[in-house]
Amino acid sequence: MPKTRTSAPDREAGGSRVDVSSVLTHAMEDYIKAIYKLQQHSGRATTIAIAAEMGFTAASATNMLQKLARLELVSYAPYKGAQLTGTGQRIALEVIRHHRLLELYLAKHMGYSWDAVDAEAEALEHVISEEFEERIDELLGRPETDPHGHPIPSKDGQIPDQRMYTPLADVPNGAAARVRRVSDRDPEALRSLGAIGLYPGAALMVLRRESAHVVIRVDGDEREVSTEHAVEVFVELDAQE
Repeated sequence: MPKTRTSAPDREAGGSRVDVSSVLTHAMEDYIKAIYKLQQHSGRATTIAIAAEMGFTAASATNMLQKLARLELVSYAPYKGAQLTGTGQRIALEVIRHHRLLELYLAKHMGYSWDAVDAEAEALEHVISEEFEERIDELLGRPETDPHGHPIPSKDGQIPDQRMYTPLADVPNGAAARVRRVSDRDPEALRSLGAIGLYPGAALMVLRRESAHVVIRVDGDEREVSTEHAVEVFVELDAQE
């Protein structure tokens, strides 16, 4: 990633200081982003959870957490995990902002499907300049969400929409709802959900539940959503009259 707007001192043994932006690697940014997401999901980021999220061993995760702690980007306690510092959180939000803006740009202007944007954005998020970020933000009309409905942090690190929505799997029979957010963790699930029109903004009604499916009506058609996929779709229930 080009030099970020965020900087913090690295206290070396000899007392010298270096700007974090000059030593921050792509791998470090990925760990910081993973810690942020784990904190948002469960309130804490254990070493085991971080290792699983990153696909590395606990020993590898521990080594990286120690590096991030020396840079004062996380508070790290052996065997317990890590918590982002203020500087660490600002970096996480900046990387996430890059990622989600890129996803939307790829989907709207490059013809990428919503199940393919994540991998491309993952590669590009570390290398775009702040000027490029600003230009695509302006081109996209200052959007608040990415193609999956996840909020895009503002330039100053604010999250525009932190409301909690209901998993489709928990919506009662007969209830009407509108899709607001879809997990982007599984490209296959995104392809399946996209094939039946379950994009953010789609209106639906839950008709009934079967052994392994939720049966819904969307765009006038009756469709089946596997229970496994239904927990990845988050909806806003229509107000009861």
